[in-house]
Amino acid sequence: MVLEKITIAIDGYSSCGKSTLAKQLAKKLNYTYVDTGAMFRAVALYCLRNGLITSKGDEVYKIKDFIDDILIDFKVNEQTKSSEVTLNGEPVEGFIRNLEVSNAVTKISGIKEVRQKLGKLQIEIGKNKGVVMDGRDIGTTIFPDAELKIFMTASTDKRVKRRYDELRSRGESVTAEQVRKNLEIRDHDDTTRKESPLRMAEDAVVIDNTNLSKNDQLRMIVALAEQRIEEVNKEKATAQ
Repeated sequence: MVLEKITIAIDGYSSCGKSTLAKQLAKKLNYTYVDTGAMFRAVALYCLRNGLITSKGDEVYKIKDFIDDILIDFKVNEQTKSSEVTLNGEPVEGFIRNLEVSNAVTKISGIKEVRQKLGKLQIEIGKNKGVVMDGRDIGTTIFPDAELKIFMTASTDKRVKRRYDELRSRGESVTAEQVRKNLEIRDHDDTTRKESPLRMAEDAVVIDNTNLSKNDQLRMIVALAEQRIEEVNKEKATAQ
């Protein structure tokens, strides 16, 4: 019997480990993983490269006039065998994880035209289910009917440390205070923006991973996913 696949939406605050968890979960279930944050970061990189936003991300210029020139896609990296975001055909995974892009992405992610363009692409990618997608509005706007919704959170101190360690490991010259300020700005902008703000879906399972190891967290989520897949297939069998 071929099991019916489901859609898994993972939302939450910055630096809660959403992407890491989503990648691991998708691999475990043999599902497609979609990093929507990378899509917005790629748009932010385009804006920085083309002078459409200041390096501090405090002013945006005419992005609406260029939105049709921005093509976002995913291609498999032959070395890592993982799916990575491309910007107009160029693999840009190595350019989108620094603090400059982080400062810029919080401004462009609230622009209606940007969210509409990327939202349509996300829906198209996940229309056949069997997908794990993480972001800010996946369970509320992109896939409100997702069979499993997870909302991730963690203490600010823990998130700052994770992000700081990540940036330093990549050779970025940053301070913990710069990271904290960036996260505070992103949290505020994510939760207060007019277009698809970050909020928890009513039927989401909350995971506070402040004190959870990655392995414990993965086991917990895999169990939730397998239980939901079983429920969906039982419901399908009963309906038939």
